[in-house]
Amino acid sequence: MANKADILMLDACALRARLASGALSVLDLVEACIARIEAREPEIRAWAWFDADFARQQAKALDAQRQAGRPIGPLHGLPVALKDIIDTAKIPTENGCPLDAGRIPIKDAAIVARLKAAGAVIMGKTITTELAYMHAGPTRNPLNPAHTPGGSSSGSAAAVADGMVPLAVGTQTGGSVIRPASYCGVTGFKPSFGAIPRTGVLMQSPTLDTLGVFARTPADAALLAEVLMGHDAGDPATTPAPVPPLLSVATSAPPLKPVFAFVRPPGWDKADPQLHAAFDELIEALGEQVFEAPLPNAFDEAAEVRARINFAEMAKYYYRYGKSIDALGPRTQEALKTGNATLARDYLAALDWADVLYAGLDEIFERCDAILCPAATGPAPEGLEYTGDAIFNGLWTLTGTPAITVPAFTAENGLPMGVQFVAARGNDARLLRNANWFTGWLSEATA
Repeated sequence: MANKADILMLDACALRARLASGALSVLDLVEACIARIEAREPEIRAWAWFDADFARQQAKALDAQRQAGRPIGPLHGLPVALKDIIDTAKIPTENGCPLDAGRIPIKDAAIVARLKAAGAVIMGKTITTELAYMHAGPTRNPLNPAHTPGGSSSGSAAAVADGMVPLAVGTQTGGSVIRPASYCGVTGFKPSFGAIPRTGVLMQSPTLDTLGVFARTPADAALLAEVLMGHDAGDPATTPAPVPPLLSVATSAPPLKPVFAFVRPPGWDKADPQLHAAFDELIEALGEQVFEAPLPNAFDEAAEVRARINFAEMAKYYYRYGKSIDALGPRTQEALKTGNATLARDYLAALDWADVLYAGLDEIFERCDAILCPAATGPAPEGLEYTGDAIFNGLWTLTGTPAITVPAFTAENGLPMGVQFVAARGNDARLLRNANWFTGWLSEATA
């Protein structure tokens, strides 16, 4: 058996190649992940549900499948963690909420069915904040357990960052993929709205909810996202269209060096001065490949508009939870009360803003390959009660544009800060390619 530590150092694409060739067995990989989880989980607390024997059973079945010469899927043997708002048949899905304690779905979510068909190992369910909102769970940042991992996909980000699994799935309604990925020093990818079906996933805001992935590299994110994408009749946000070849595009060389538009989003002035300094250095280093582009003034209202939509829809879709509101955390209670007090005219007017704001990006996207901006306002805050500010993420969730963060900077306290890239709707593959190019460029620039 290969050294467990060495196995866990490999990224998902490298692991896939070894698994497909037989150089590495699924069971050996799963045992390495189990050992890591058992060693680190008491401190990190990333898992809402984990059963080592369940993982081993899947691994043995997948090894037998390959040994018998039967076809294997694109994720053959790769362990994947799922945020605990994604339904899994016969496995608890408790939504981080005491009101759902003991809830066991009878049917897999659409993406879980796709993962199984692709040969992935469902490693378990990761901690989410209460009902995927802001009431923090117990998960700690693996890089410094005294700091938050972010929310609401806290467990998924932490599990990948700590090497427990190579891949994980989360969701974003405000900044719940990009922000925790930045805080934990991993790649987080939020695709275009409607790219991945949400059928069988806790619905908080149908206008905003977006499934995303956590991985070590943009290529790994592309590998997982490509399997998850595609139309599903249960989610009207998806459309019948071919799935883009994310992995092949992401790992290809761009025809020309990409050009980025540097954007200072609303809230920039309140960001950590370390972040300002880091971006000043980055912009200087990129030289002619980057230009500064101001956002239209309308974006100053994006955070308020997104919140109005979020709260109003949350009040509707969480109605059953609201009937037992005293059992919920104070932040969740406040959100539901705000949503219930939102006037219909204000909610309906807010729905028009997404396309208005997106139209304001046309001129910028015509001049660049991707927007470049911070993924969070700074490194992960100290303490576990506050999951951080999503102000640099929510505007891209509202506009439905794909976004990805990759680790780029290190704060004075040793915690990472990510760089976020944003592209036009539907340009997910190009976005992943540009992010992959950037990671290579950054590695050479800092060598």
